[in-house]
Amino acid sequence: MVLRSRFFRAHFVISVLLLLVISITNGSDGDIFCLKSIQNSLEDPNNYLKSSWNFNNQTAGFICHFTGVQCWHDDENRVLNLKLSNMGLKGQFPRAIQNCSSLTALDLSINKLSGTIPADIDKLLGFVVTLDLSSNDFSGEIPGGLANCSYINSLKLDQNHLTGQIPPQLAQLNRIKTFTVTNNLLTGPVPSFGGKEGITADSYSNNSGLCGGPLGPCGATKVNTAVIAGAAVGGITLAVLVLAVVAFFFVRRVSVKKEEDPEGNKWARSLKGTKGIKVSMFEKSVSKMKLSDLMKATNSFSKSNIIGSGRTGTMYKAVLDDGGTMFMVKRLQESQHSEKEFASEMATLGTVRHRNLVSLLGFCVAKQERLLVYKYMENGSLHDRLHPDTGGSTMEWSLRLKIAIGAAKGLAWLHHSCNPRIIHRNISSKCILLDADFEPKISDFGLARLMNPIDTHLSTFVNGEFGDLGYVAPEYTRTLVATPKGDVYSFGTVLLELMTGERPTDVAKAPETFKGNLVEWISTLSSKSELRDAVDESLLGKGVDSEIFQFLKVACNCVSPNPKERPTMFEVYQLLRAIGSRYNFTADDEILVPTDTGDAANFEELIVAREENS
Repeated sequence: MVLRSRFFRAHFVISVLLLLVISITNGSDGDIFCLKSIQNSLEDPNNYLKSSWNFNNQTAGFICHFTGVQCWHDDENRVLNLKLSNMGLKGQFPRAIQNCSSLTALDLSINKLSGTIPADIDKLLGFVVTLDLSSNDFSGEIPGGLANCSYINSLKLDQNHLTGQIPPQLAQLNRIKTFTVTNNLLTGPVPSFGGKEGITADSYSNNSGLCGGPLGPCGATKVNTAVIAGAAVGGITLAVLVLAVVAFFFVRRVSVKKEEDPEGNKWARSLKGTKGIKVSMFEKSVSKMKLSDLMKATNSFSKSNIIGSGRTGTMYKAVLDDGGTMFMVKRLQESQHSEKEFASEMATLGTVRHRNLVSLLGFCVAKQERLLVYKYMENGSLHDRLHPDTGGSTMEWSLRLKIAIGAAKGLAWLHHSCNPRIIHRNISSKCILLDADFEPKISDFGLARLMNPIDTHLSTFVNGEFGDLGYVAPEYTRTLVATPKGDVYSFGTVLLELMTGERPTDVAKAPETFKGNLVEWISTLSSKSELRDAVDESLLGKGVDSEIFQFLKVACNCVSPNPKERPTMFEVYQLLRAIGSRYNFTADDEILVPTDTGDAANFEELIVAREENS
């Protein structure tokens, strides 16, 4: 197992070097040209691209702020992911995508793209890990060249008009975990994916001509000619009746189509026949709930109900008809586990309760969708409070300190007192939510291992299982192993956000020549003894400067490049608690003191061993 891990790590390093060589060869101009060409080749009736993709701005990393564009670094015009889902885009598959030579994920789902999928798609998307072309109007055959996209682990082609046989060579994609072609016109045997748990009969549903694999053996039985003729006549008669009924209801429904589905959420509409599914709840007070209740409470998961999105999925506000009870419903991005394994994970997470953790109230599995129900947080995320769309943050020092102490307490509890202990892996200001009293609650804990295959080390890092850009501990690019000290680094970045008001990858106060992230900027100022310049100006000169610089010291220790020099989360919590002792923020202490000084190190070794043997 250790040899296999080393092989994958070496494979990762080689792949990253290849990406760097390509980036140097083509330069960022290639990515800019890529996006310009895509904008020009697609019809954009809703002006999503026209209004956001402004190429007149030539500052470093300007394309990284375009709608749907995620870069490798915010100060570098090199596209990592392109997510243009549900924008009403029209036209054919944009071949100019090949100029985004470092792209790892492409999502063109829920649009009105047509024509065929390019036969040489493997030449256009050489390093793609995730490809989603679902819910469009693509026709023709699935190109066999997709089998050459060797890094791909998620391929979604459902809800199109694809015909012919699924190329059997797709079975060569040994990293693939998710493959869906539902609601097409495909025929013939399906590829042999070796019984992978994420590829089941549901992956091929509503393609009446498919057979083999999880669909059962292929081959038709001999039938008497008279029976065939009779069946044909009966089939024609039935077809005429069905067409008449369909036409009648279509005429009645077409005039109200927009009111019924104003957002065009095809994924939500596909759940129509499953609304009776029960939502598994962990609290008796909300035990009687069905998927139909969630659909109604979120206005069929309307865009207007979205209150946040991140690595693990999209969060919606849900309001019940019982007088206004509010929840949050998260639609997970995707899960690589079977329904049984997923339910088992949810049962475990449903028992995790702490003052500073967002309560998971229940979950629902409908077809391939995974929906989680959480307690509602009235004041949204810390990220939105620190970085509002207009103007700067107005949070006073005592509130920032309260949030830091509470969040540290929740994360320390996950590391040291929770059973089983949990490494978060995705700590950021987006996953720290605030209730009506601004008490911080950590969300998304325990979800990281459900998002990506644990045995695909390359995609594990590229897809961001180890956190959002700017929060990822530097050692992860070398080891590809999540540890508690990695969480400490991410939390240290959050502390720096609280202190400076700056974003983790885009430092507004830094000089234009500076190309690094927030941690690197703090390190630069520290080497010049200019850390005072980093502190949010609204906090200084109000009698709390001593507390501020003690806080800053804790944050800097957390983001030390050497994991062994970082404190444990128990130590971080105790240090912050001491700084805020005069405010009486903390309630009864629920964090167990580690049994000995080596407890954190032993825990880290245990996690590393488990990852190595997986």
